[in-house]
Amino acid sequence: MDLNAMPNSLLGGRYSLIHQIGRGGMAYVFKAYDQLLERPVAVKLLKKDFSEDESFRERFKKEATAAANLSHPNIVTVHDFGIDSTGVYIVMEYIPGTDLKTKIKEKGFFRVEEGLPLMIQACAGLGYAHRAGIVHCDVKPHNMLVTSDQRLKITDFGIARALSRLEEEGEKEIVWGSPQYFAPEQASGENPTPAADVYSLGVVIYEIFTGHLPFEAETVEKMIEYHRTQPPTDPRVYVPDLPEDLAQIILKVLSKEPSSRYRTADQLGHVLSRLVEQKTEPVKGNSERIPIENVQRPITQPVRVPPPITIEDNHPQARPGLDWKLIGLQLLTLLMVGGLVPFWLFVFLKLSTGTR
Repeated sequence: MDLNAMPNSLLGGRYSLIHQIGRGGMAYVFKAYDQLLERPVAVKLLKKDFSEDESFRERFKKEATAAANLSHPNIVTVHDFGIDSTGVYIVMEYIPGTDLKTKIKEKGFFRVEEGLPLMIQACAGLGYAHRAGIVHCDVKPHNMLVTSDQRLKITDFGIARALSRLEEEGEKEIVWGSPQYFAPEQASGENPTPAADVYSLGVVIYEIFTGHLPFEAETVEKMIEYHRTQPPTDPRVYVPDLPEDLAQIILKVLSKEPSSRYRTADQLGHVLSRLVEQKTEPVKGNSERIPIENVQRPITQPVRVPPPITIEDNHPQARPGLDWKLIGLQLLTLLMVGGLVPFWLFVFLKLSTGTR
């Protein structure tokens, strides 16, 4: 989009557009500068086809107001929105980073230890929005920004919801979104729910760990049909060494029935967090190996034992013999007892003769 061709490059009399940093089927994205608060921001300017639809403008205002109330480290903050001669625009915090889709294309696929922290953050942001009563409706890696320090932020809350139903006079409502990431019920035209967001997040998880989508089709119609009727390809077909427990989690999230999936993004986040804890628990009994060169080896050479030291005793020990002291005491006792017997016998006889 040529900034010079725009009738007014200062949106709302406040936001100065610097340069275009992205574009999609419904909007252009610019890096801009907030003249009032003196800070860089990101501005998404919707194409005129949407800006001129009165019913859409009303829905957009409602959804943007709800999105502006979301405050979470894993959600791009909405600062402002408005409508002027240029069109409908929404102002968000500027995130210097790359969208996840681009990163997947660059890397092919993420290793488990790299991808799990990002997906846990996505669950946290999405779960927070669901608790606030907001459904994203268009969860995909294009709407996830990753910073240089591996922080993930989900963007486009509000816009996707506003675009999810465009009313055309005399026609049925049209479902909006990205067919590659549609939940089966979303593809059937049902109202968007948190369970649909969880399914779409499951597609992202599948893609980040395999570099592929669970379904490949040549047409949008076929893609929608596959989401509704076909089981997904086992992710281990693409990455054979993908942990089995992670593969089972992914397949559960991609269940056709919403009741068979994890109930909420928060629950899915807890399951993935527990998986990380299991992968990082130390092995019991041998948590760390000591290098061989640092181990003190036992001494194998014989050790000379000095001969025993003998001490000469100049005082010979008395040889064992009879204990004469003890014998003397025993004889003395015997004599005393023996001498008393005749004495008492004499006294007894004397008394006997005296009484006659």
